Parts: sequence; C-alpha cells; structure tokens
Amino acid sequence: MKTLWILSLCLLLSAPAGWPADGEGLRGYSAASAAAERDWEVKFRAIPDPANLRSSMQRLSARPHHVGSAYDKENAEWILARFKEWGWDAQIETFDVLFPTPKERAMEMVEPTRFTAKLAEPTVAADATSSQHSEQLPTYNAYSIDGDVTGPLVYVNYGVPEDYEALDRLGISVKGAIVIARYGGSWRGIKPKVAAEHGAIGCLIYSDPLDDGYHEGDTFPDGPFRSKDGVQRGSVMDMPVYPGDPLTPGVGATKDAKRLPLSQAATLTKIPVMPISYGDAEPLLAALKGPLAPAAWRGGLPIAYHVGPGPAKVHLKLAFNWDMKTLYDVIARIPGTSDPDQWIIRGNHHDAWVNGAEDPLSGTGPLLEEARALGALVRQGWKPRRTIVYCAWDGEEEGLLGSTEWAEAHAEELERKAAVYINSDGNGRGVLQAQGSHTLEKFINGVARDIDDPEAKISVWKRLQAWRIANAAADRQDARQRPDLRIGALGSGSDYTAFLDHLGVASLNLSFGGEDQGGIYHSIYDDFYWYTHFADTDFAYGRALAQTAGTAVMRLADAEVLPLDFDDFTETLRRYVGEVRTLASEKRDQTIERNREIDDGIFAAVEDPRRKTVAPPKEEVPPFLNFAPLDNGLAALQRTADAYDKALAHAADNGGPALTTAALRDANARLIAVERALTLNDGLPGRPWFRHQIYAPGLYTGYGVKTLPAVRESIEQKQWKLAEEEIVRVGKVLENTGEAIAGATSELNRAIP
Repeated sequence: MKTLWILSLCLLLSAPAGWPADGEGLRGYSAASAAAERDWEVKFRAIPDPANLRSSMQRLSARPHHVGSAYDKENAEWILARFKEWGWDAQIETFDVLFPTPKERAMEMVEPTRFTAKLAEPTVAADATSSQHSEQLPTYNAYSIDGDVTGPLVYVNYGVPEDYEALDRLGISVKGAIVIARYGGSWRGIKPKVAAEHGAIGCLIYSDPLDDGYHEGDTFPDGPFRSKDGVQRGSVMDMPVYPGDPLTPGVGATKDAKRLPLSQAATLTKIPVMPISYGDAEPLLAALKGPLAPAAWRGGLPIAYHVGPGPAKVHLKLAFNWDMKTLYDVIARIPGTSDPDQWIIRGNHHDAWVNGAEDPLSGTGPLLEEARALGALVRQGWKPRRTIVYCAWDGEEEGLLGSTEWAEAHAEELERKAAVYINSDGNGRGVLQAQGSHTLEKFINGVARDIDDPEAKISVWKRLQAWRIANAAADRQDARQRPDLRIGALGSGSDYTAFLDHLGVASLNLSFGGEDQGGIYHSIYDDFYWYTHFADTDFAYGRALAQTAGTAVMRLADAEVLPLDFDDFTETLRRYVGEVRTLASEKRDQTIERNREIDDGIFAAVEDPRRKTVAPPKEEVPPFLNFAPLDNGLAALQRTADAYDKALAHAADNGGPALTTAALRDANARLIAVERALTLNDGLPGRPWFRHQIYAPGLYTGYGVKTLPAVRESIEQKQWKLAEEEIVRVGKVLENTGEAIAGATSELNRAIP
C-alpha cells in the first residue's frame, strides 16, 4: 500500500498538462446538464451498502441453484420481488432449453493396474453448504455426448492445437486414444474439439496443482486454492460456432420455437468428455510411459510427466438425461422520458453450477444494489432521459443460454433500441478491470476517474494506472503517457456475447480483481463460507462495482449526446491492422525458414501411417497480402472521427435547451448505428452467428478474443485466398463505419440552431 501511495503521488505530479481532470465537463453533456448529472451521481454512489451485498449473497447462495433446480426459480422470483419493491416495472421471461444432466458417470484405469476415480467432492466440516449433496449437480461437462470408450491414455498438456503439433514432432498420434488435458491455455470446450479432430475417442480434463492448487498456496479449507478432490464443472458446448440453446440457433427458445433434432445440434461435442480432480488424475498420469513431456508441459504433481501412449489404458462411460429445462430471466425497466426508445441495458446472471457465491453472486449483488439505488433516485425526482433495462440472466453457466435466447427473441427490437450493454459476471478485490467496445473506452475512463477506491483512497482510475506502471510491462509507457488507459477487447464467455458479437451493440464488461486468490471455480466450495473468508470479505469492492457500473448506466442514460468516442477506437484499430500485417509477414518468414531447414536436412524424420520414414513436406510460401483496403478504411475513420469531435465540441458550446430535440434524437440514433456498422449479416467465415468484424472469440480459443477475426484467423490457418477476400470485406466495413460516423456528425450539426 505504501508503494502504491508513492506511485500515485508521483503520477499526480507528473501527469501531462491537458489530461481530463475530476470536475471537468462530461462528454455528451452541456455545462448545465453536466452539473446536474454529477449531483445525481453523487447521491447515487452514497446509497449502495456492503451489508446489503452480504445479505443478498447469503440468501441467494443458500442452496444450489443450477438451471432446472427449485432454488434457481425461487431466486428468480426473489429477485423479481426486489425489483418491484424498488419501483421498477419488472417481469420474468421464460425460455425452454436443452440442458443435459448426468445419469451415469464412470472412469477407471484398467491397465497396467486398476484404479477407479472418485468423481466426487467431499463435504468440508467448516463449510456448511458443501454437505448439500442431494441438490448438487455432480462433476461433469455439460453438452458432452454419451459414450462408452476404452483406449490408451495420452497426455496432451493443455490440449490446444500447438500441443498436437508438438506431439506430431514426437511422432505420437492420439488416434483411437483417450486424451488427458489440464485446464488452462484455452476455454475447456476447445480441448475435446481439438482432440476429436485428431482422432481421439474420449477426453479427460483435470486441474493441475501447478495452475490451480497447492502450488499457488494453501488449499481449501485452510486457504483459497483448489484441493486435491476439487473439480471444475463447466460447459463444453462449441460456443465459438454459436452460444445459447443448441436446438434453436439464431432464434429465441420460446415454447413454440422450431427446434433441431438432437442429432443435428452442431455445438455438442464429438467425443465424450469429463472433468476430474488432480487427486483422480495423478494415478493415471503416473502410469504413463513414453517420451518425457516437454519442460513446459510438466505440472505440479510429484511425478515425472510422460506423454504416453500407455501403458495406461482407461475406460470412460458417460450417459446423460437429454432434458428440456426452463430458464427464468428477470427483466426490469425504468422508462426514459425524452428518449424512451433508446435503451441502456445492464446485466449479470443469477444461476450457478452449485451455490455460486463468487460466480456469479458477487456480481449479482452489486447489480441489485444499483437497482435499489436507482429506484431511490426516481422517488427523489430523478428522471433518466433513456430507458434503463436491468437483467438478471439465467443459464449463463451452460452456454450463455438466458441472455442469448432473450437477445435472439427480441433481436428486431434490440437492433432498433439497444444503445449500450453493460455486463458483469462476478467480482473480487483489487483494481478495476474493464473490457469492451473501444468506442466506449474514453467514456469508461471518465467514469473510473469519479469512483473512489475503497482502500487506496484515490480514484479507481488512478489506482489502475499505478498498478499498470508497477506490474504491466507491456502497458507501462501507455499508462504513463496516454490520456486514457486501454481497455481490453471482448471475445466471449459471458452474457455480453449476444449483444456485441451477434447484434452489434456497444458493450462493456466490468469487475474488480487481481488481489483476491481462488481455486474453487465451478466447485461445491464456491459458496458463502469461501467468499467471506478468502475474497472480498467486507464487500467493499462489491460496493465499488455497484458505484462504477451504476454511474456508467446513469451517465449513458442521461447524456444529451451518447458519449461515444472514435479517436481511441480508430487508434486501437490501427494497432490491430498493424498486428495482422506483422502476423502475415511472420508466417511468410517462418515458412521460408522451415522449407530451408527441410532442404538442409535439419528436421528430424517422422513416420507416416505405412511406417516408412519420410521428411515433412515443404509448404507453399505465402503470398504478399495487400492491406490497402484496411488502410483506406482506417483513413476514412480518422477523417470522420476528427469531424465528429469538432461537431461535438460545437454542440457542447451551444448545448442545453438550444439544441434541436428532433435532430438530437436522430444524431443519437446514428451513433447507436455505428457499432451495428461493424457487423455483417452473413457473419464470419464458417460461423454466421458471429457478425462483428472487429471482435470475436477465437475458433480455437473459445473465450479469448481475436480482433479483426476474419482476417487474423485466415492468416493463422494459412488460408491465403480467404485472407485476401476478408481484408477487402473488412476494409469496406471500416469505410461503412466512417459513413455512419459522418451521418451522426451531420445530424449533430443540424441539432445546433
């Protein structure tokens, strides 16, 4: 803390002149409206109460509340009652979705010795809710197919494509084998996907103590980290193809929706997959022989890590109840006054794999405190310009079910009305973590400057800046010199996905974290006991999240002009274009070098299926790609961003009542359309549900973002013709976005008398 204070003082003294300071005007507000807005925001931030956050978490996490459970519905009804108590217009919207649950699970090693896995998490005496076994979902991966397979075991590290390239270099195939992969390196659903593509017949995923266990510190209940019997449940749906109900892609899963037959559900796994603890994984890994695993593959278990195959042979048997279950989305509204058809949407899910104190209730509680505080402001006379919509989603854990089905069911209306979506998905202690649309980067920086850090007693913006200077080498110079701290890009993994990636709604994802430690993710130990002993124990940062997200909602809802910015956006896009240009050059250089090594006989011989020794084939040298369409699109964006800034400054100087209301409404409608312009109706190559051309989850990362995804992934996959085509398409998208910004500029100028 002392170091942080010293850093903060130095930053305050060395900040470049001209940086935005607390107390300055608000983007999108006239001077008079900015002063009134700040007064209301100060009143709002005084209301959220840590005691309420603690109480709501204790109530909502009292019992397991997964999709289809009685307590999931009870929680939704309790949340609905709170919204109504606080004066919101609220209702529950239901959807019927495919949600498989286990009816048979078995895993045993049959050679060279016999071992039967526990596949269970034991009760911890100090942790009362860990004993609720009759209500808990067992340890499993949702949307794994049924299967009964036996085969030799192969260790594949994290099970990402690069790991299979390493296995190829070792001359090891997984065809006909069961693979065991450790959590990490990608989203869990990528592991069985890649394994099946390489011919594996089954997949086990375990938490290695190097990544998630005693290597990090004391294990639960003595500390926060995963114990040897802890298991990470989770969905393995192929969400990079499409999230949501597997049987209703692209349409809301209402009772009368047309559904695919189960055999045509594209997002189910191709092989059976199951998660296990590192207690169950150790005997399997210890029995493996074959080559010693590469150094980077070796985990924290007290064994020599070998790759296999065998002599360990494993039998895996899984069978599921392929049932339909009902989702309960709680949707609440405060109607806007002058612009009711422009919506600011805020969401966090309420369902969990088990008791879910950290994931998701540490984020649900702040959302509820925001709603309580906003309701109190309405009773005091506050009237938001735009409609505010608060959403407590169901079914997030299984595959973003509740948010996706709601967004698909209301897609036509949302495309007209949704201005911004703000998401959270759990919360902890530490610094502000913000990711999202870069048109909102300057905006969220402004909000962060107005929120007090509960421990450091400086703004959360200043604390984050100090943290990046001290800890983040890649961002250090930016943090010192750039007026706005960079926010990360969004891929997938939470409820913003349908809004940003599918509908083109500018979005943010907010939380605090970095100082709390944990290893109970998706286990029975993610509960009130764990959270109040090892996480945000006094709920101070839960209050900070409520203050941050609620202030953002108010500022967006009340602005005369939506506070989007296109300078940071264009500068970030320029970085992305530079990255794909460099990637193409690196791929070319790597191919040339690899071919040279083959000519020189440097590559080790490998064996083909006929057992003949052959050299690896040479690859065609990639062409030089023409990036001019992207450069032209960037140039158009820069011109229109500059013109928009001038128009906005002119409007601020002539703001307030003088602005023409109808033209102002049209200007905001044009601003909302800017993010829509970044989408294409036919989506990304091979996955049309994902329409956004700047952000998407990677096809082989799952959660991790790929920026300029169509261009980047075609280069990564060496599809050069497709890369050339996508460069042209995305360049046109950038030009169209420039035209959308120009339209907003024109309307803004028209609003000034």
